[in-house]
Amino acid sequence: MGNISYFCIVKRFKYKIRAILLIIFLLLTDNISAQNSDSLLHQMDSVQISLLTCQPGKEVYSLYGHTAIRYQDKTHNIDIVVNYGLFSFGKPYFILRFIFGLTDYEMGIEPFPDFCSEYASEDRGVIQQTLNLTSQEKLNIANAINENYKPENRVYRYNYFYDNCTTRARDILVKNMNGNIKYVSDDDGASTYRDLIHQWNENHLWARFGNDMLLGVKADMTINGDQKQFLPDNLRKAFDDALIINKNGVKEKLVSNTQIIVQQSVQSASEITLLRPMTCSIFLLIITIFITIFEFYKKYRLWGFDLFLMLVDGLAGVILTAMIFSQHPTVSLNLQLLLLNPLPLFFAVPVIKCIKKGVAHRYCILATILIIMFFVGNFFQEYAEGMNIVALSLLIRCLSLKVNYRNK
Repeated sequence: MGNISYFCIVKRFKYKIRAILLIIFLLLTDNISAQNSDSLLHQMDSVQISLLTCQPGKEVYSLYGHTAIRYQDKTHNIDIVVNYGLFSFGKPYFILRFIFGLTDYEMGIEPFPDFCSEYASEDRGVIQQTLNLTSQEKLNIANAINENYKPENRVYRYNYFYDNCTTRARDILVKNMNGNIKYVSDDDGASTYRDLIHQWNENHLWARFGNDMLLGVKADMTINGDQKQFLPDNLRKAFDDALIINKNGVKEKLVSNTQIIVQQSVQSASEITLLRPMTCSIFLLIITIFITIFEFYKKYRLWGFDLFLMLVDGLAGVILTAMIFSQHPTVSLNLQLLLLNPLPLFFAVPVIKCIKKGVAHRYCILATILIIMFFVGNFFQEYAEGMNIVALSLLIRCLSLKVNYRNK
């Protein structure tokens, strides 16, 4: 959910203003221990801490929105945003590191006006929820932010579902509140990680297809309310209805005020494409059926088509097999490996040689078994769009080869 690169920061942030704000903020928090506690708590009366929820953008990494924290001290004229979504595309092998769960994100602090200007320029709305906090809770959060911003603490290993810019913002707020947070039960019907992200990428079909290809069985397991808060808008909704229960059992609303800071002028555009994953898979099935019928009447095997399918299957399988070693827990067990795996790369040459000799290679039996197991896997995992049709195409080729050469 992090969506601000260092390239954007270099371009847009005013470093002098930012440095001054940071120095003031850090000096205030670093000197906490040297001041009278009553005086400090009194100073917190002018502090306001809010949760900022940003609407989705057009880039793939911003489809799910963003979360940040606003720290406003009117007495000392401080108005900053604490952001856990900083990353750099310029780091070596960024895409590979992201896929394998080895991406490091960083906490940053920036002036609130710059933050709003950036999202306004991208036509992305920002909603602010002012939190109903005691002076002690505000002080705790200020201390936690200061500690978290130290160079040795500000970098963290990003995880899409379990540890992202939204969960980090939530945790630094909730863990420094003295009362217990009670969330009102949601009834949105979405109960898995896959269900939840589908709500946000349903108009971006190829991004959704890529996610579903990589996500495995664990993404289809039921999750609880806290786990659903990895998405910015889910956290916003949870905070909106949440209650703080203090030690005396008194209940108060967690959010004292909600307002739109940046208005979105135009609704985000949907991805418009006729070449969607389902269309491509149906097209493959039609070609497969046509070629298979043609071969039946001509008594000739177009082995080049089989070679093409095996190479594409095997190369895609290499990617899914590599995901077994990813640090993302939800991708390690993926039943789509039954269909897309590296085995075709090893058997491609022997299979084609047998076809040329008019003999069905034993790999056809193995492939048929794996495809049938793949279909059974639909009971345990939701596959990427069109993958069942792709499996049907491969099954037709396996069975046609076995039938045509059954007596040879």
